[in-house]
Amino acid sequence: MWSAFRRVTSGVRWYVRELTDESAYDRYVAHVRRNHPDAEVPNRRDFERMRTDRQEADPRQGFRCC
Repeated sequence: MWSAFRRVTSGVRWYVRELTDESAYDRYVAHVRRNHPDAEVPNRRDFERMRTDRQEADPRQGFRCC
């Protein structure tokens, strides 16, 4: 019974992280470590800043309301 509960909560957690793009940093770190092993991995704050700057610079991303 507990294993089923853990499996369901794990699935819900995965879904919410993907839906909110919370897992983007984890995917980025995995990419950098796999493809650029000598590169320094930025911390999460720097990653989010780079991501926001990139989104704001791209006119296809729309505009930021706030």
